[in-house]
Amino acid sequence: MNTITILGLGAGELNQLSLGVYRQLREVSGPIYARTLDHPVIQGLQKEGLSFESFDQTYRKYDQFEDVYEAIVGELLAIAREQDVIYVVPGHPMLAERTVQLLLERKDANVVVNGGQSYLDALFTTLQIDPIEGFQFIDATSFERNQLQLQNHIVFSQVYDSMVASEVKLALLEDLSADHEVTVVTAAGSSEERLIAIPLEELDRSVEVNNLTSVYVAPVEKEKLNHQFFRLREVIAKLRGPGGCPWDQKQTHESLRKYLVEEAYEFIDAVNGMDDEHMVEELGDVLLQVMLHSQIGEDDGFFNVNDVIQAVTDKMIRRHPHVFGQVKVENSEEVVTNWDEIKKQEKGSTPDSLLDGVPTSFPALLQAEDLQKKASKVGFDWDDVELVQAKVEEEWQEFIEAERANDVVEMEKEFGDWLFAIVNLARHYKINAETSLQRTNQKFRNRFSSMESQASKRDLRLADYSLEELEQLWVHAKLEKGENERCD
Repeated sequence: MNTITILGLGAGELNQLSLGVYRQLREVSGPIYARTLDHPVIQGLQKEGLSFESFDQTYRKYDQFEDVYEAIVGELLAIAREQDVIYVVPGHPMLAERTVQLLLERKDANVVVNGGQSYLDALFTTLQIDPIEGFQFIDATSFERNQLQLQNHIVFSQVYDSMVASEVKLALLEDLSADHEVTVVTAAGSSEERLIAIPLEELDRSVEVNNLTSVYVAPVEKEKLNHQFFRLREVIAKLRGPGGCPWDQKQTHESLRKYLVEEAYEFIDAVNGMDDEHMVEELGDVLLQVMLHSQIGEDDGFFNVNDVIQAVTDKMIRRHPHVFGQVKVENSEEVVTNWDEIKKQEKGSTPDSLLDGVPTSFPALLQAEDLQKKASKVGFDWDDVELVQAKVEEEWQEFIEAERANDVVEMEKEFGDWLFAIVNLARHYKINAETSLQRTNQKFRNRFSSMESQASKRDLRLADYSLEELEQLWVHAKLEKGENERCD
């Protein structure tokens, strides 16, 4: 394999080209290979009689830039098998030049890289910014929004055309307002330099761009980034820190327990009501509880929110080997089986009881269902729903017997047994008992509220009605909600 020498053409015009690179190019007798001819230095060298062969036509053959770069590298390697190659690129070879990186990764290629002025030098001067304040250099043709650190100076390079400009705009609009000012810089450091400040929404509309165009985004004030995670963490730390909120400062894991439960149920209410706006609000309240507990852990020196995030991220990767590993699954049942097996391995030692994994602080109906599910995994379950129905009848009869005996303690026990059997029956029908009861509770709320409304229209209270009249209001409430007159 012959040598591929890569030279940088710098950021500007021919008079800005380094003397060493200029002399090296002047000594080339054959063709010089260029990623693109669209550069002022090449135009100047052509006037001096130098011959270039470009890969501009390669861009037209592929839809993805990575495919273009792979094709260019393939052609360069093929040529290098026959002769030494001089390959020139805009700017500095080690700055935003994917073809150079691909060549350097090839073990079978003999690659030499020589300098060239980076256009970043001219760009920093033009924009009058100091990158030590925090700087991010982004390839506009290949980036993800979550990469962007908006409190830094950000420069998007390779904004070749309006399509790339549009992608940059759409990504930034996820975090910034349409009128947020950005700066479009073209041919920085050359006599053709253009610097235009425009609203973000105009980025792909009113400005002409080319392969010498970059887009600059100045550091954004943190107060405009309240939707980002770091701001929530910062706010919670301030509330708990010196000069913060006395109420937040005195909270402990124990004092906050009830709020986490309450916020979770309020989110469930929003889900049941199919209320997206309240789902956002209630999920925020749940997240607030997570952040408060994490901040308390950090204040006490035991853990912080990064530990919480890492723990759940690691867990999700471990327990989804069919996504992040090589395990194959056919259906969701196999996913659950793998999950339980992995969970068992993670726990290490065997618990004293299979039921130890069911929290005793669970609401009773949820706890009953989980206890039954655990027991069913070792075969302790009915395989015929009719037997479960019979058990429900049996437990009810035992309650009636206790009632007839006027044994209040036994009545409570038997009523609990009956409820447990009801949950089991629901489980066999693949019905969630907790959700079912919540639906009925909501239905009762709606009907009762309608009754109160009917009474209020007559300047009465429900207490002013007889039982028979209340029954009539109830029936009217059912009809008002579009329900039939069944006695449910």
